[in-house]
Amino acid sequence: MARSSSKQLPFVAVLVVLLLQASSLATAARHHHHKKPKPEPEPDDPCRPGLLGHKDHGCSSPAVSPHGGTRAVMTVNGFDKGEDGGDPSECDGKYHRDSEMLVALSTGWYAGGRRCHKPIRITSVHNGRSVVAKVVDECDSRHGCKNNIVDTSKAVWKALGLDTNIGEVPVTWSDA
Repeated sequence: MARSSSKQLPFVAVLVVLLLQASSLATAARHHHHKKPKPEPEPDDPCRPGLLGHKDHGCSSPAVSPHGGTRAVMTVNGFDKGEDGGDPSECDGKYHRDSEMLVALSTGWYAGGRRCHKPIRITSVHNGRSVVAKVVDECDSRHGCKNNIVDTSKAVWKALGLDTNIGEVPVTWSDA
């Protein structure tokens, strides 16, 4: 009898170790499952560069391609009072003339206002023409604006030789 119980001892020891491991895993899983993660504080700008998951907020990527421009869709916008642009510009709280070279960028590209009054270069994919326009507003990606919009004044369309009646055209843009 002593021989058979000595052969069973390693088996019993392995079984005990496996049961202990299974028990500790179940306890850890139970604690993890019921433990609520600490909520992260809501940032001032949920679309700011570097924020993990900024795309979850419906924001455009803040990245601008170093290879000559970031792909975007250019739309036409009125920046003057009473036009389709609506409210005064985010950058300065003022309305602007459509004869000026102006742009509103999607939320991520607007970068919480860090591009306000800075020039960007917009290039038409159709004809290769390029112009420089000043950022004065945000096209709010959290409230209806698509994530890849460069919303420009009629002057930008005219300088690029494009018809505003088209409504949307592919472009690339970069900081100028």
